[in-house]
Amino acid sequence: MGLSAEDRMPLGKYGTLRCRYLKAHRPGLFSRLLLNGQLMHQLHKVDRAAVQRMDILLPQMMTEAGLTEELKNADPLQWAGAMNAIAAQTEEILLAELVYI
Repeated sequence: MGLSAEDRMPLGKYGTLRCRYLKAHRPGLFSRLLLNGQLMHQLHKVDRAAVQRMDILLPQMMTEAGLTEELKNADPLQWAGAMNAIAAQTEEILLAELVYI
């Protein structure tokens, strides 16, 4: 049984985190997916979904917080601080919705 092209691709950040979570907290599910040959497919699926969700959430949250190019040019430190906070919030949402379930 050969590996598919997807199975040979390296996992991204969220796929790796999901794999670690499954091993540590859901060993039965991890074993079942591994034995059925579906583990890598599921991990890549989570990774793709997380990246797509991040691409949607981040601009929405930036707009809601009023982070604009004008603010970036006028006060780069304030903009960077707000961006870091939004990125952390977005990361927590992704982890709760897609990785740690």
